[in-house]
Amino acid sequence: MSWMIWGGAALSLLGLSGIVWSIIAVWKAKRANLTDEELRERIKKVMPINMGALFVSVIGLMAVIMGISLS
Repeated sequence: MSWMIWGGAALSLLGLSGIVWSIIAVWKAKRANLTDEELRERIKKVMPINMGALFVSVIGLMAVIMGISLS
C-alpha cells in the first residue's frame, strides 16, 4: 500500500501547487489596479482552477489516509 500513500502525496502536492498558483494569480490581479469589473473577470477565470486544485488535493489526502489505514 505504499504506492497509494506516495501517489496520494503526489496528488496532494499537485493540488497544493495549483492552490498556490491561484492565490498568486489573484494577488497579482489585485495589485494591477484594475477596475472592479476587470478584477471580477480575472477572479472568475481563476476560480475553476482553484476548485479543481482543491479537489485534487482532497483526493490525494484521502488516498494517503486509505493507504495508511490499509497498511
